[in-house]
Amino acid sequence: MTETAEDLPIRRALISVSDKTGLAALGRGLAAQGIEILSTGGSAKALSEAGVEVTEVSTHTGFPEIMDGRVKTLHPKIHGGILARRDLESHRTAMAAQEIAAIDLVVVNLYPFTRTVASGADFATCVENIDIGGPAMLRAAAKNHDWVTVVVDPADYDLVLAELAKHQGATTAALRRRLAGKVYAHTAAYDGAIANWLAEQRGETLPERLLISGRRLQSLRYGENPHQTAAFYAALSGPVAPRPGVASATQVQGKALSYNNFNDTDAAYELAAEFEGPAIAIIKHANPCGVAEAASLHEAYRRALACDPVSAYGGIVAANRPLDEATAAEIAELFVEVVIAPGADEAARAVFARKKNLRLLLTEGLPDPTAAGLTVRALSGGYLVQSRDAGRILPTDLEVVTKRQPSPEELADLIFAFRVAKHVKSNTIVYAKDSATVGIGAGQMSRVDAARIAARKSRDAAEAAGETASRTEGSAVASDAFFPFADGLLVAVEAGATAVIQPGGSIRDEEVVAAADAAGLAMVFTGMRHFRH
Repeated sequence: MTETAEDLPIRRALISVSDKTGLAALGRGLAAQGIEILSTGGSAKALSEAGVEVTEVSTHTGFPEIMDGRVKTLHPKIHGGILARRDLESHRTAMAAQEIAAIDLVVVNLYPFTRTVASGADFATCVENIDIGGPAMLRAAAKNHDWVTVVVDPADYDLVLAELAKHQGATTAALRRRLAGKVYAHTAAYDGAIANWLAEQRGETLPERLLISGRRLQSLRYGENPHQTAAFYAALSGPVAPRPGVASATQVQGKALSYNNFNDTDAAYELAAEFEGPAIAIIKHANPCGVAEAASLHEAYRRALACDPVSAYGGIVAANRPLDEATAAEIAELFVEVVIAPGADEAARAVFARKKNLRLLLTEGLPDPTAAGLTVRALSGGYLVQSRDAGRILPTDLEVVTKRQPSPEELADLIFAFRVAKHVKSNTIVYAKDSATVGIGAGQMSRVDAARIAARKSRDAAEAAGETASRTEGSAVASDAFFPFADGLLVAVEAGATAVIQPGGSIRDEEVVAAADAAGLAMVFTGMRHFRH
């Protein structure tokens, strides 16, 4: 008489784990249920030391571990015991003939390949940490989940023990199927990490097969809009390399982040990280509405906010330095959704604690704006993959194309404005003065309109602050791509800009340079554009 595949009693378990977390408690719990335990090497030793009776796999199979442990569970008495269908007479006959005992529970986790790679180990050591027997047992048990319970995550040990207690030493089909699915996701991610690493070793940035895996960190209430579902995942392997930021941050306080919060916070932090001095970036809808670099974080925040205080309401604030009390107090006067920084002192945390809904994220690090990496965008039926825009322009990279050279102050503002423009949706125009934005035009179909919008917003902010002088007077202006005609440049001239930075490369460059010379502007070419779509 055969057992059904609904509630399946567990009589024999195989345990072989690299991560010993929770192992002793699991072993004791299984032994208390009268379950026979087979184990290997270090797992068997740890269980024995915890007072759990175990049978070594080599004793069970009658075959010793060989080749430095490379071959120990790859044996018919192991895989036959896992893969046998208990409802098939032919399988039961084969088990009896070969003296194969059924294995009802498989608990396996794998050699720490990704941790070994991250440690900087040499090639041979990394290869030795590619698990073979573990994935084979996991996949076999997951395939035969009608009859075998499989556990790959130590976090599920208590779940399995609770199920055994509730069902008189048995597991349900629903749990077995759920755990089997988890196994295949785990082994797929594991193999993907190995494939991606080998591609890197061959120098393949864009391999023939793109393998992406991630771990869900948070289920979100909805996506960009309430009718869309969403979740946030941390990259495990694939083109998106781990970076300090929203995925690594600790949320100190506040409501759960939304999809749009995550997107905007990432944009803000990547921009703040561009600058060497204390800097603040304020973001709304993934575009900056104010950026400044100053001698102190407090001053940087004040100057960033001054660029467009109306748009900053309900925005994201990112800092590239740990937050102090004075800066936190200034930020707390405005309604903002998220504040992200490498850290915050106790006084700053106390200030934010009074704003219970404000989300405070601390990362303990900054992303490197020059680091290599890839970005991925989904299209209908496919992905667009490209290297990150890690381009950075230094003063030595610039070509002065006008009769007038930029002054040292103009040069500093040009570099600052161009770094900001890199993070603004195209078409982009950014006016800056004294290392702070004074006008930003984002995402326009026409570069002329972007220049006009930036100048108009600057005027609006000045008027609202009771200022009579134009903030763009004497500013530097950056364009993310070349000026195709002189008209966009002339808008900047009307706004009072005195220096211009742009990639160059238009067939009408001579016309644009001539217009700059006629207006007495200094203009430099970067040879690098920063489209951001």
